[in-house]
Amino acid sequence: MRRWKQGRRRIAAAVFGGVALALTAAGAAVAGSGSGHFTTTQSALAQAQKATAEYRQLSVAKADGYGLLKDAKGIACIAMDGMPQMGAMGIHYANGKLVGDGKVAVTTPDVLVYEPQADGSRKLVALEYVVFKSAWAKSHSSPPSLFGQTFNFTPKGNRFGLPAYYSLHVWIWKHNPSGTFSMWNPNVSCKA
Repeated sequence: MRRWKQGRRRIAAAVFGGVALALTAAGAAVAGSGSGHFTTTQSALAQAQKATAEYRQLSVAKADGYGLLKDAKGIACIAMDGMPQMGAMGIHYANGKLVGDGKVAVTTPDVLVYEPQADGSRKLVALEYVVFKSAWAKSHSSPPSLFGQTFNFTPKGNRFGLPAYYSLHVWIWKHNPSGTFSMWNPNVSCKA
C-alpha cells in the first residue's frame, strides 16, 4: 500500500511538473514571435514603452531614421474617411530599414504614430510593427505575432501603394477605448 501511494505521488508530481512547464512555456510565448525574453504581455508592453520613450520627441525619431509616411494620395494623417466615430490612426513615421528587414521585435517598432496637436506639434500615441509578407514568408509559415496578437494582413493595392504586408498597432502612448491593439482610435483626430 505504501509503495502504491509513493508511486501515485511520483506520477502526480510528474504530471504537475509537466503542466507547470507547459504553462511557463505558454507564458513565455504570449509576447509572440520575435520578442524572445518576455514572460507576459504586460512586461512586453512595458519594455516597448521604455524602449520608445525617447521618441516622444519627434526630432529624436527623425535622427534615428524614422521618416514621414504618406499614402498614395499624399495624405499624412490617416483617418477613417466617412466614419468619424472610428477615429484615426494619426501620422506615421516609418523606418525603412526596419520595415524591410523581415523581422519583428518588441523594442524596435517599424513605425511610430503621432497625433497632430493644436500648437502644430506632434504627440507620440502608438507604435506599429510592420513586415512585408514576402520577406516574412521566406522563413515563416504563419503570420507574425507579438503581445499575443496575430498581425493584421493588408494586401497589395492598399492606400499606401505598398506590397502586401502584416501590421500591428499598439496604443501604449494614448488610451484607446477600442483596445490596445485596434487599428483605429476614436480618441485620435487628424483635426488639430
